[in-house]
Amino acid sequence: MADRSQYEELARQISGIGAVKRGIGRLLPAECPAGSGAVLALLDRYGEMRMSRLAELLAVDMSVTSRHVAHVADRGWIERSPDPDDRRSRILRLTPAGEEMVDDLGRRTADMLAHHLDDWSDDDVGRLNALLARLRTSFGDCRTAHTHT
Repeated sequence: MADRSQYEELARQISGIGAVKRGIGRLLPAECPAGSGAVLALLDRYGEMRMSRLAELLAVDMSVTSRHVAHVADRGWIERSPDPDDRRSRILRLTPAGEEMVDDLGRRTADMLAHHLDDWSDDDVGRLNALLARLRTSFGDCRTAHTHT
């Protein structure tokens, strides 16, 4: 187990990730704010789903999810169709325009990271990817409370 001071420094470094996230947010096109980008990214990653599942993945309530979904639907990036198993529910899926927006957002993000990390070696970027993935895995599902006794 690492020394307590290492965990304290890690907490400071993780707080600093906010600056990276804000930088990524600034490169998003005005018509696609962060919440909309998150909806598109989740639909791209997990495929079609009900709004309740999307709210779960976003870790926000249904009213916030509904606003994000309305925004992306109004721009033609997703379609909402009746759920064959429950006609009261809707299934959300990306449209071709939504897939194009996901691709554009991915390119913008990758280009920005490449610009800011241009002096990093491939090994350094690979190590960071592996360590961040391991950190995420160690936390599991962040929407559930973890208690340690």
